Amino acid sequence: MQDYFPQLKELFNEVYKIQASDLHLSVGNRPTLRINGVLGPLDKRKVLTPEETQGFAAALMNEDQIQRFLKEKELDFSYSFEGTRSSTSEARRDSYNFEDKLRFRVNAYMQRGYVSIALRVIPSKIKTIEELELPSVLHQFCQTNQGFVLITGPSGHGKSTTLAALIDEINRTRADHIITIEDPIEYIFKDEKSIIDQRELYQDTLSFARALKSTFREDPDVIMVGEMRDLETMATAITAAETGHLVFATLHTNSAAQTIHRIVDSFPPVQQGQIRAQLAGSLLGILSQRLIPRIKGGLIPACEVMFNNSAIANLIRESKTHEIDLVIETSMERGMFSLNKHLAELVRRKEISPENAFAFSSNIPELKILIKR
Repeated sequence: MQDYFPQLKELFNEVYKIQASDLHLSVGNRPTLRINGVLGPLDKRKVLTPEETQGFAAALMNEDQIQRFLKEKELDFSYSFEGTRSSTSEARRDSYNFEDKLRFRVNAYMQRGYVSIALRVIPSKIKTIEELELPSVLHQFCQTNQGFVLITGPSGHGKSTTLAALIDEINRTRADHIITIEDPIEYIFKDEKSIIDQRELYQDTLSFARALKSTFREDPDVIMVGEMRDLETMATAITAAETGHLVFATLHTNSAAQTIHRIVDSFPPVQQGQIRAQLAGSLLGILSQRLIPRIKGGLIPACEVMFNNSAIANLIRESKTHEIDLVIETSMERGMFSLNKHLAELVRRKEISPENAFAFSSNIPELKILIKR
């Protein structure tokens, strides 16, 4: 059988040199990189064949993962060159000398009967809130001992990176027991003041919900849920926040109001009143973020920040989430601000173009007014 790992090594070297965020391997296309949010093929590479993409997948996976992929037709896993959580055998790793640390979140999937692979680069260094140019008010989420914090936004807009920054700040400043539940494990944390146990779906646990329930017997102070995918996980996360834990989680929603609506609406009508009451009492805040192309190159986050206060809590209890945006607009002195206000500020600072600001805004007329002020 042909060894496809040398070809992968060459592609990974190009990813590193060009500082791409993603690598796509698909039959009928050249290997394609995403750089600063824009996809572009590697013109000097040839179009990939079915045999090559299948060989690449086999080179990235261990035997258990190959069997799961053949059964389920899609698979999420992490891949690194340095051995920690690596999907390759010791013998294969030792055959190549990688001078640079690279780690990927990988999704292999079938399309039209062929194997395709999407690899997202995970930076080896966990950046701070300041290094990510996120709002400094986010430090408040790291300074409390109990409650529910949600990081939201579209796929590929930095939720995992922000979550890692928050967890690592706690790790550096507090003597806590932190448990993460991920699919797959992305950032690798190094214990500093805290003890961090990272659990990966299928390798360390059979489900998010099961792992989350087990944390109640594992003496955690802080719990990180990589993604809340089902009702049972949501319910258990909210309960964990109510019972003395600091819980962080992500959701694919676009605003604070939409996030609360999504959680409540996931439950049967008979339970929604109870969930609203639990959320009103346990929620600390919600960060919704986008990564916007920067005028001088690269990406910069634009955010909406909501902190739970008596006004927000009442709106949640009374099922008036549509009024949350108004509270955010009028609570800047408490650290809250809307996505439009942050977009307008970035335009005024000449960090992003008005065109890109409009592309990411859900209320363009309001944004135009804010930019003119």
